[in-house]
Order: sequence, then structure tokens, then C-alpha cells
Amino acid sequence: MSNHVRVRYAPSPTGHLHIGGARTALFDYLIARHAGGQFIIRFEDTDQTRHVETGIDNQLEGLKWLGVDWDESVDVGGPYAPYRQMDRLELYQPYVQRLLQEANAYYCYCSEQDLETERAEQEAKGETPSYSGKCRALSADQIEFYRVEGRKPTVRFRVAENRVISFTDRIRDHVEFESNGIGDFIIVRPDGIPTYNFAVILDDHLMDITLVIRGEEHLSNTPRQILLYEALGFEIPEFAHLSLILNQDRKKMSKRDESIMQFVEQYREQGYLPEAVLNFIVLLGWSPGGEEEIFTKEQLIEQFSMDRLSKSPAVFDTEKLKWMNNQYMKKADPAIVAELAIPHLQKAGLLSNELNDETRTWAHELVALYQEQLNYAAEIVELTSLFFKDELEYDEEANLELSGDHVPIVLDSFRRQVEAAHTYTPEAIGAMLKSVQAETGFKGKQLFMSIRIALTGQMHGRDLNRTLYLLGKENVLNRIKTRA
Repeated sequence: MSNHVRVRYAPSPTGHLHIGGARTALFDYLIARHAGGQFIIRFEDTDQTRHVETGIDNQLEGLKWLGVDWDESVDVGGPYAPYRQMDRLELYQPYVQRLLQEANAYYCYCSEQDLETERAEQEAKGETPSYSGKCRALSADQIEFYRVEGRKPTVRFRVAENRVISFTDRIRDHVEFESNGIGDFIIVRPDGIPTYNFAVILDDHLMDITLVIRGEEHLSNTPRQILLYEALGFEIPEFAHLSLILNQDRKKMSKRDESIMQFVEQYREQGYLPEAVLNFIVLLGWSPGGEEEIFTKEQLIEQFSMDRLSKSPAVFDTEKLKWMNNQYMKKADPAIVAELAIPHLQKAGLLSNELNDETRTWAHELVALYQEQLNYAAEIVELTSLFFKDELEYDEEANLELSGDHVPIVLDSFRRQVEAAHTYTPEAIGAMLKSVQAETGFKGKQLFMSIRIALTGQMHGRDLNRTLYLLGKENVLNRIKTRA
């Protein structure tokens, strides 16, 4: 085994990149880059019933969007290719035969119906269902009988009784299991395809993986895998089992839980910045050790360490993600934010799909006006709705503010200023407002609040001069006349 770090992310290509999978991949990536090691992506696609044709591309595209790169995989190749289990089936066969020859595994001819009957009987007795081992010592005649009958056997691993299987987890410290609670488990299905627990240890060994990082749900698989490592005489890698990710109600996040967007692609579609999503995901179970929470990828690579990974579940706080993304939005290049936001205005039918130069410039300025408020780009539709309304609606409080005797005077003075203006820019609008103040004697709230509410329908908003400029001279005059 190599002396340096080799880690892998090994998803099943069953769909889009899940937040939990993204976290595992990010931790692998940061550890590899911090240590100057290798980060490998391979695909565990032996369960063909769950295979999604676009699953591999979706996984890789999601990671690329987050800013993650890798050293070996299906797209870049590498010295341990191939990187899909279905392309590696021939590599597994010698190890199956070796386990059979050394009596560490055996053929099992039990049908699904046999196993279901056995499970039902055990449950009826109040026992924990497990395989009884009825095929452990079949005679040659029995095996021949089943073969002639046409039964397709599975291959089961022979688990030693009364053993304690222990290991040191990089996150959970000492962990141990009793072999009696495991039962002889299947390592090869009737179709000849290895199961997860068998294929994964062969791939990790053959690809020289030194550290296996995965979710807590895999903890119960570890004793089975250690038994296989031992039976084959392989060096056992280190293990690190990450804490669960809980939803905001502190319940285990289910893929059917609609209270949280659980796939990286959803955040991309909503207009989150990838560097913010990466930053947020890394903090799901890892503590930087100080008060700072905003990190560049380079800072994370420099600071990331296994000893700050938590055993406690991580809570996926959607509001915190919005806050974090807003911090990145504020500092982002306005052109980047505009390109994220404009498609949402187009999808909502507020902008044409084909923008001329004038409209595109206006749209960029509109997004820039609200950039500091955006938690994510899709919010631009609601934030800018006042610019796309034919008629404004005023709530009770707004109508009360517009009921003062000073309002018609202020609006009439401003209308005349706008009509007479040769230049209509934010700076020119600022000068107009000063002229209204000088002419009417009204200032402060009586001046600015009256104009803002009458022309936007809102009591509070962004910079008034820029807002009125983006509304456009004709629109402003029409709204004043409508209110008069």
C-alpha cells in the first residue's frame, strides 16, 4: 500500500448529486488536496435495477459545479482503470474462487421463498432474522441435485462464530461488533454480480485506497468488510464514518423530505453560488475551530483536518445557507450575479428570451440594484416585481401615508421636474428631488416617502434615485398621473 493518502468517492449512479454524497466527496477532496494525495471517483453500478443512464454525468457535473476536481475517474482515466464496477467484473472472479476454495465462502441454493419463510419463522419466535446457514455443509450430491434442477446459487461468506470484530474509526474511535449478529452474508448474486460489501473491498484494495470516508449508515457494513479483508489477506484501510445530516426539525433527512432541497442541482437551478454551497456543505459535520465561517476553497484545503470532524449529527439549516450565499452574493462580480438572475426573470415571462443590448444593460443594472439583498438569484423575480406591474397595489399603511395633504403637492412638483428634464439619470433625479424640496418646503419623510410609495407601492426599498431611473421616465410620469 502507498505511504501517501489515496481516498475515493464511490457513488451509485442512481440520479443527481445528493447533499450527503457531495459532503463525502468534498471531505475526500479536501483531505487529498491537503495531504498532497490522490482523490478518486469510481462508480458502484452493480445494482442495475437502480441504474440511471445519466447518473454518472449528473454526479460529475455536480462536483465540477462545486469546484471539485479529481485525479482518476471514468472521464480522466488513471492507472487503476476501469472505474465502473460493471466494467471490473472479470477482476473479481479470482477472489470469489479463492474464497470458495479456502472454504471461506460457499454456494447457497436457497430460493427467495425459502429465505422469506425462514425470516417469517424467526420473527414469529421473536428472533432477529438472519440466515440460518442451512447451505453451509451441502454434500456433493445435494449440490449436483440443485444444479440439475436449474437453481442459480448465490455465494455466501462464512462468518466465524463468537468473534468480536473491532476497529478504530477516525471519527468514532473504538468500534466493535459481535460476529454472531451478522450471519453468513451474500457476496455474489445468482447472476454472478458481486454485492456491495464484496465489490467495495476488492476495489478499495486493488485501487490502493488508504482511507475510506463514508456516511454513518455504512457503519454496520464495516465488520463484514473487515472479515473479507482478513479472509483475503488484504491490508485493512482506515475508516471514517460521517455523522448523519438532519433536517431543520432535527430528524434524519429522507429523500422524500420536501422541506429541504436535497440535490446540488436544485441549488444551481435556484441561482446559488457554487463557492457558497461548497462552504456550507463542508461545515455540515466539520468545525474550523474558530468563529469564522466564510472560507475560500483554498483556505478549506489548508485548514481541513480529520480531527475536527464531529460524531454528532449535523443540522441542515436552510436559513444559514441563504445567509451564507448572501455573503458571497454581496462580494460577487455584478456581471456574474446578473447572468444568474436574468434567466429567472425570463422564465417568469418578465423579460424576453432574446435581449437587445439596451434591455440587457437595463437588466444588469436592475440586478445590481438588488444584489446586496439577494439570498439566491431566483429571488430577483419577487424583489423586482414593482418594475413589471401595470398597476400598483397599496396596502392600508401605504394608503395612510399617501393620504396627507402634502402628497399631491410633492407629486405635482416632481411631475413637472421630470417633464422638464432633458437628462434622466440617477444624478439628475437627485437634483430634481432637491428642487422639489426647495419649491414645496417639504423634506425628509414627507418628500421621499411620498414619492417612493406613490411610484413603487413600497414603503421601503433600494436607492430611490436608481429605482426611479430604472423605472424609466415614461413609467414614472404614468404612475404619477394614475395616483393624481
